[in-house]
Amino acid sequence: QVQLVESGGGLVQAGGSLRLSCAASGRTFSSYTMGWFRQAPGKEREFVAVISWSGSTYYTDSVKGRFTISRDNAKNTVYLQMSSLKPEDTAGYYCAAKSGGPTSKGALYDYWGQGTQVTVSS
Repeated sequence: QVQLVESGGGLVQAGGSLRLSCAASGRTFSSYTMGWFRQAPGKEREFVAVISWSGSTYYTDSVKGRFTISRDNAKNTVYLQMSSLKPEDTAGYYCAAKSGGPTSKGALYDYWGQGTQVTVSS
């Protein structure tokens, strides 16, 4: 069982930056693929970024060059550094964990956090 707790969300002006953190319980964190997803009101959940156990990273096109996913296995934590934020980035952000390789399909993730809200004002 893995428990995930996100933090770091908040209100920021367009063009600003935020760093989200996701702290995971469990001693096997380093073996998990970790993903970030987001969901805006009235919209479906959307893949944002993923990092494999080996450190390979993938991003959805809309955040490439602006967001960076990373992990610190010693701290059981995955991060999402977000820069040049836009109002359309406003959403609840969720981290998720799965065994096996990286995927953008949320249904394949086994564990989810409760989410942290990011609001970008124009």
